[in-house]
Amino acid sequence: MFDGGFELLDLLRIGVDIAILWYVFYKLIMLIRGTKAIQLLKGIFVVLGIWFLSSESILDLQTVNWVMWQVIMWGFLGIIILFQPELRRALEQLGRGSFFSRNTASEEEILNQSINAIVKSCNYMAKRRIGALITIERETPMGDYVETGIPINGRLTNELLTNIFIPNTPLHDGAVIIKKDGIQAAACYLPLSENPFISKELGTRHRAAMGISEVTDALTIVVSEETGQISCTKNGELHRDLDQEKLVKMLKDNLEPKIIAPAKGNWSWRGKKNG
Repeated sequence: MFDGGFELLDLLRIGVDIAILWYVFYKLIMLIRGTKAIQLLKGIFVVLGIWFLSSESILDLQTVNWVMWQVIMWGFLGIIILFQPELRRALEQLGRGSFFSRNTASEEEILNQSINAIVKSCNYMAKRRIGALITIERETPMGDYVETGIPINGRLTNELLTNIFIPNTPLHDGAVIIKKDGIQAAACYLPLSENPFISKELGTRHRAAMGISEVTDALTIVVSEETGQISCTKNGELHRDLDQEKLVKMLKDNLEPKIIAPAKGNWSWRGKKNG
């Protein structure tokens, strides 16, 4: 009984020990992701790999093994000097207690920031009669349409979205496709609607917006270059002449956060059933 209980406690202790180390390692990777430190991490793995392969038990490359060992011994001092800002940021987060916490920005906050960016950009372009075609992915994947454009993969901001549609720039002609809180691609081709009841006064952008709304559940915003009016399409319906208040309501009524994997903070937008 005692021996069995002792072995069980040992297994639990080992499991907790490994879990803590893996969690800390994961948080460190998330902290340095997207920074120059991630390239350093790759270099460290290369050095460790060469040192291991050159060891006496494998290739027995004594000179290479000795050089790699010196790099490992003195390299950590160089890492502390070169990456002092990243280390300081990690220690600051640890002191604030945010190192072990999830992302503080909720899905609702991210959605509101995205809506504000879209509305500000549309109002700016509408006042200056800059044509725009903005498609927001919901549940139906739009990978086929993203592939027709130029990859952006940037965070959605008012400035970036507006700059894409500035006339006589390489990306202004075509649609911007937004997924979650980022701009996936620009200058994308959308299918044109063949609905014979669409008003003849509407141009290619409106027909493309109607076309994509007929084959997907995407929400598409059009800024008219001729009139400066803002329109929106969904489920094959066209809502014309939207002011700022109506546009905000349209976006909020049809977009909402949907948590896919809370541990990773991933989410997407889906339309409300009554929308």
